[in-house]
Amino acid sequence: MGSNSSTQKHMKIFKIRTLKGDGKYGIGCRNLNELLEKGCKKFKLPLNSARVCLYDDGTELSDEYLRNLPDNTELVLLAAEQTWEGFVTDIDRFLNAFYSRQTDVTEAARKLLSDEQAPQRRKILVDFIQNLNENISAENREDDNLWFEGLEPRYKNKSSYMRSSCESRIRSYMKEVQSSATTIDPAVRDEYKKLAETMCDELRAVKYNGCYFDRTEEKTGRLCTAEGWFSCQGPFDMDECGSKHSINPYSNRESRILFSTWNLDHRIEKKRTVLPRLTEALTERNGRQINWKYFFNLLFTLENLKLVHIACHKKTSHHLACDDSMIYVKRKPARRIKR
Repeated sequence: MGSNSSTQKHMKIFKIRTLKGDGKYGIGCRNLNELLEKGCKKFKLPLNSARVCLYDDGTELSDEYLRNLPDNTELVLLAAEQTWEGFVTDIDRFLNAFYSRQTDVTEAARKLLSDEQAPQRRKILVDFIQNLNENISAENREDDNLWFEGLEPRYKNKSSYMRSSCESRIRSYMKEVQSSATTIDPAVRDEYKKLAETMCDELRAVKYNGCYFDRTEEKTGRLCTAEGWFSCQGPFDMDECGSKHSINPYSNRESRILFSTWNLDHRIEKKRTVLPRLTEALTERNGRQINWKYFFNLLFTLENLKLVHIACHKKTSHHLACDDSMIYVKRKPARRIKR
């Protein structure tokens, strides 16, 4: 009985359609393979090379991404060689709401979406349409109860929850730092624990950098606009996001949940590079003082963290190294005493 209950708990329902026809159907599944099998059977499509993507913007789904999607998310089932880049046709509805001469304006919009800048423009229009009628400006629970559905009563406004969400991510990084002590050479373990505790004290002092997700913070302290819009900063090896991913988790419950799939990615990798280099530095220090603030910044601040959409989160090795010149505290030259 317990096993069956657990299975049902992980069943999720999605609305799925194909490129042919406007009909969409609810399909329950536990993983991506099951969704593909049921979808292909329903629409009589070959399972080989079939793919599923978001109806909103064409993001192709992985198992991990699927698990984080809310129920009733709209998806598109694609056969081999088919592509879907988002609901461009919904621009018609948006334009119709604001212009009487819809035909002329729609044609102008289609031209904007047909040149080499189309992907960037499309993404911006899609995000705007998706959030057009949402209660973005509402901040308090009583003004947007749907946004708070499923959240603890202690969260009285959106910014407090978003701040807590960011704090939780940073806390998890700190726990990884602390738990690594068990794998370190006993000769330097105590020193490592002292450094970890020093960094933990610093995190407490800056309130775990929760300001990054809080739209009420000063501009220099947050990653979003004053309205709550976040933009993907692109993969670790790029200066920007080529797909122009953006999201406003303050707009609706679905966007809030989807934002949890975005990553605060370490450019110089935490597990593969930063923590091993810290351990090496302790072993090789020869009386030198570790520059713990340098490692703190790599682990917990925007000096090394990038906010990225799940599609821009590359899980391959980054092959980026720590700056050896910053690992130890530089000693100040002794001053000569004048006589």
